[in-house]
This record gives sequence, C-alpha cells and structure tokens, in this order.
Amino acid sequence: MGRRGYPPEFRRKVLDLLESGRKVADVARDLEISDQTIYAWRRQDRIDKGLEPGLTRVEKAELTAARKRIVELETELAIHRRASELLGKVVPPKGGSKRSR
Repeated sequence: MGRRGYPPEFRRKVLDLLESGRKVADVARDLEISDQTIYAWRRQDRIDKGLEPGLTRVEKAELTAARKRIVELETELAIHRRASELLGKVVPPKGGSKRSR
C-alpha cells in the first residue's frame, strides 16, 4: 500500500490480533506488511492509551496544524513587511517635508 497508509480499522484489527496473543512476525507475514510498521502501530497505541510516554495521535495532529498555521502567519507577516517597505518608498511620510531652521 506504500505511503498512502492503511485504514484505521485495519490497524485496529492488527492490534487486536497482537492482543489476542499472535506474534508480530506471524501477523506481518500473513498480512504482507512490515513488522516494523506493526511495531510502530503498537507503540503509538500504547502512547494513546497512556502506557508509554510520547505524543498521542491527537497531540500530533494539533502540533501539525499549529506548525502549518505558524508558516501561514510568517508568510503573511513577510508580505505585510514587504508591502510596508514598498509603500514607504512610494508614499512620502504624513505631514510632508520639514524645513530645518
């Protein structure tokens, strides 16, 4: 299946097989998936259940969304700064020029 991933229902069934006593190597061979993939799913499941330290799926999703928003805001800020620079060169400051005495 490659980088597209596996549906959550499939992952849950794999984890259920492990919880019923099946070995990772056997499940991986029978379902033709990597044993490392299964180990990663099992570790994430344990994190989600609070049995291991780490970021839960929800926390990872929130972090990804926050990082995306930061990039958007940084881009927007850069656009505003550039616009200010360009406008500063075109429009003279308010009040016109002052004569020195």
